[in-house]
Amino acid sequence: MEAKVLRACWRWRNYPPGHEGGGARADAEVLLNAAGRQLVVGMGGVEEEVLARALPSWGKEDAKLRAGAGDPVGLWRTGGAVAGPVAFGCRLCAVRRTGASVRVVRYTPRWERVCVRHGRWLLDADANQPLEHLDLRGLPEVVAAQRRWTRVVRRAVRAGIEPERVFALAQAVVARWWEQAYGWEREKIWPWRLHQVAGGDAGGDLEWWRIVGRDAVVFPEVVAVADALLDPAMAELVWADSGAGRPRALPADGMFCRSLGERLGRSWLGPLAATDHGGPLIGWMGSVIRLRRGAGGPPGYDNDPWWLRQEHRAATMSGQLRVMGKDKKAPGSGTMWRAAVSAEQRRLITSTLDSVQEQLLQLRGVHSGPTADVARRLLRGLGHSAGLIENAWKRTALAAVNGGVPLEEVARWVDMPVEVLSQMLTADRQEEDS
Repeated sequence: MEAKVLRACWRWRNYPPGHEGGGARADAEVLLNAAGRQLVVGMGGVEEEVLARALPSWGKEDAKLRAGAGDPVGLWRTGGAVAGPVAFGCRLCAVRRTGASVRVVRYTPRWERVCVRHGRWLLDADANQPLEHLDLRGLPEVVAAQRRWTRVVRRAVRAGIEPERVFALAQAVVARWWEQAYGWEREKIWPWRLHQVAGGDAGGDLEWWRIVGRDAVVFPEVVAVADALLDPAMAELVWADSGAGRPRALPADGMFCRSLGERLGRSWLGPLAATDHGGPLIGWMGSVIRLRRGAGGPPGYDNDPWWLRQEHRAATMSGQLRVMGKDKKAPGSGTMWRAAVSAEQRRLITSTLDSVQEQLLQLRGVHSGPTADVARRLLRGLGHSAGLIENAWKRTALAAVNGGVPLEEVARWVDMPVEVLSQMLTADRQEEDS
């Protein structure tokens, strides 16, 4: 049966979900009421108990399905809102099992995205982009990392920790490094892998490939970091770095971060990780230290090493692509600056802007206060905010140029003549060198 003929068997309460720019979503999911489910059973000849095991959405209820209980009713939802992350399945596996080359989507956690049989990384199905998979045949370490993840899961379960939380924290740590790696001259592994998954050269659309290829490229490091964070010996190094019974500030050359860098094959990474204050890794270390000292108080997020702040969670591919699309529609508008700076910078800039807004209200007479004093504070606040934002985009532009993005393209992003941008970046480099 054709899809449109099959859909006519149910009464639909809404329309299939689509992307912002148009086009149907690959991760569209269907919820059915009891009568609608019985219709599927009768059509397919498969028992309802079997379908309930095979289909995560089977049996999910919704208030909109209750009206007209005697009629077969259907409701459209996005997969991520029903049962978790949705990825494309491997078409070659589908051919092998069914004899038909069709698009397949599956509920698949982010640590099970490798088709080991065919050497493919299966991409998220919720993003508006054309690829279903990335070729991993030249990257055996990514395939091997998925096999190692099984060991990490066993270690997490033995420690009484949910593997999902371990993976989310490790991914947040590595994704943060991924964003910083634009300025890491000694980082050679990730650029090479990125070019591999891009078919040999990602230079034509580097920023797009950095979004689409990130999860596959960094997956071995995510598994290695997760394994390290679960290792009691590594927690002992954190305790020793903190001074143990004699508290002190965590050193830039601490044993934990140095050991972590060595595990990742990057002996130079330790000091960079140790001085990344405000990131998820330092947060995990702080929780480990507080628990060891017995200073964490009652159970809660502040003494839970696996609790991950919302602002530290790794951005999804679909979210990043939406930001890129909006920025291309309005280049140089400055409306997307939040996506280009770290969480700490966002909080600092936003806090300053909120303070300036409050002072502006005072200037307008909403609150009392000498107008001249308020105006001076307002100008100082605006100058500080402008400086923060200027520094943020300068660092982003400099990192982009260092990472191989043509200067002309960066100039177009920031809506500035190439000559002016070149002079500013040269002066910025000289200032850093001095």
